[in-house]
Amino acid sequence: MKKMLIAIDGSEGALKAVDYVGQQFSGVGDLRITLFHVLPGVPPELWDDGHILSEEEKKARKKVLDRWLDNQKVRLEEIFKPASERLTKKGISPQQMETKWISESVKNITECIQAEAKTGGYQTLVMGRCGLSHPAHIIMGSIVSKIVNHGAGIAVCIVE
Repeated sequence: MKKMLIAIDGSEGALKAVDYVGQQFSGVGDLRITLFHVLPGVPPELWDDGHILSEEEKKARKKVLDRWLDNQKVRLEEIFKPASERLTKKGISPQQMETKWISESVKNITECIQAEAKTGGYQTLVMGRCGLSHPAHIIMGSIVSKIVNHGAGIAVCIVE
């Protein structure tokens, strides 16, 4: 079975990549598509500030972190659902799709995508040319540029 990784971030560029895969690979029965998203890591405001926490402080911090994670999971649904629906409309079976996410912690987004691409047994990584990156990266998104320049260890398809 062939495996394809589509890195998505909820941007129009990512959805164009999803549409491309749907158009090009509809009807290919031995294809498994993974929609992959990297959640941002815990924001610095929520980090442990270095002192030993009392039990009450630990409970309060856990409550805040749990709320933050719940909000991130809602965001995941907003990213994965439109992508899955687009693939289904193009003729990709829901049984051929899976969603996967990781929370960026020590690694940056590019390293997370590269690690998944290398260890997941994928033949191809598909990405939109520009995602939710800074406007200064108008020619090609910064994450895409890093993937292209440093490689992912597999074929990389960048969709306009």
